[in-house]
Amino acid sequence: MNMRATPAALLPALHPVSLRLDTYLINLDRAPLRRFRMERLLTDFGLAFERVAAVDGAGLSLPHPGFDEAAYLSRHGRRPNPFEIGCYLSHVECAKRFLAGNAEFALILEDDLDFDDDLTELLEAALEHHERWDILRLSTVNSGKKHRVEPLTASRSLAIALTREKGSGAYLINRKAAGWITGALLPMRLPYDLAFDLEFDAGLNACFVDPLPVSQRADGHSHIQLGLSAYRLGRRRPWSVLPYRTAAELRRFTRRFRRLAALRMSGRDVSSETGD
Repeated sequence: MNMRATPAALLPALHPVSLRLDTYLINLDRAPLRRFRMERLLTDFGLAFERVAAVDGAGLSLPHPGFDEAAYLSRHGRRPNPFEIGCYLSHVECAKRFLAGNAEFALILEDDLDFDDDLTELLEAALEHHERWDILRLSTVNSGKKHRVEPLTASRSLAIALTREKGSGAYLINRKAAGWITGALLPMRLPYDLAFDLEFDAGLNACFVDPLPVSQRADGHSHIQLGLSAYRLGRRRPWSVLPYRTAAELRRFTRRFRRLAALRMSGRDVSSETGD
């Protein structure tokens, strides 16, 4: 189902926020049940969307022009996972489609999500505060501290994470971030969720919504997670991985802490209202 290609008379009532952003749903052709479930959820919210057929790792072969195996090994210390590569290239494809259109913002979704009831209200508020972010993350698979900096709605705030956060189930981007994803992030040198968590290296600003409005389902049948141990090198991991990760963590903490401090010193600290 491609709602952008559906005759207007057949479309459900669209929520106004749907007119301000392009929404992309990443879904494997061989996962129709996920597709139908997500289509139903998005339709209920009144969000028009475009389904993007995910790049299927089962059909990938190496070497691949979109994957730098040497850099991946030196930075991540694992064997190439074709399903991980497919996921990465699928997110890049969404950013490319977004840039090919005229919208100012894009909502990119994987197909294993649950949404809180106020999703559309939150999206409207997020777009009203778009000057604060280039990437706005709506989900994570980590539980790290989120430091609130500005209210969005009565129950949710913009927040900054000082530590690494995994997962790329749901997020908003602007055109500047999309240009970075389709440019500097190619070829793949890290898993996608780790790569786009380094936005500060490109001078981009990332925020979280706290509390998160989207949860990513734990899926024991995910091809990326199945047999994950087979891609690990253990003690044979290159020596370069630890210093690379350490340097990245230091840069992340330093640059995001400076941004957090600047926002709070400017009088935008909402901790007294939110209990942060």
